[in-house]
Amino acid sequence: MSDTLTSAPIGIAAPGDAEETARAELYGLLARLWLAPPDDELLAQFRVAVTQASEPGGHLEGPWQDLVAAMRATTAAEAADEFDALFQGVGKPEILAYASFHLSGSLNDRPLAQLRTDLAALGLTRDEARMETEDHVAYVFEVMRYLIAGDDAGTCNLEQQRRFFRAHVQTWVGRLCDAVQGHPRARTWAAVAAFTRAFVEVETQGFDLLEA
Repeated sequence: MSDTLTSAPIGIAAPGDAEETARAELYGLLARLWLAPPDDELLAQFRVAVTQASEPGGHLEGPWQDLVAAMRATTAAEAADEFDALFQGVGKPEILAYASFHLSGSLNDRPLAQLRTDLAALGLTRDEARMETEDHVAYVFEVMRYLIAGDDAGTCNLEQQRRFFRAHVQTWVGRLCDAVQGHPRARTWAAVAAFTRAFVEVETQGFDLLEA
């Protein structure tokens, strides 16, 4: 039986929490922010979000505080304008948030085909209502959230997380963050990219320790 990934309500938790729930929530939050600009409800959550990590001085604390500050400094309309300027627009967007582009230079290329093969092995399918292909950064983050928080222990376990992360997150998300942080129009999403980069680095270190 296959599962179709869909967006779930985002809960904002302070980074640094050792519980797997916190990891899943951060993947979910990042999926939401890369998929669409924040609405008033999400911005309201950031206004009351905890900014102090449970481990002060940790790798995520500064980027998390910067992200919260950026979200508190913007409005839904301003965020939507920035998102459109970076990721939408007429013709080719300024920034493409797809693995195939960053790994092969073109859309719908071999990385997407390999991702679809791996998703099928996990019993996952794409929500047909969505325009984005499965190699969009929001989708791969949703897959990671599912592999952490899903109920099927045969699929949702550390080994599957490690394999998927190594193949479909670690390989290219840093390049996406480079593109965003280097764009002159990026303000709110520069903070999103900085936190994304820091989170991926922490996840990479965690999987490195798992393999040691």
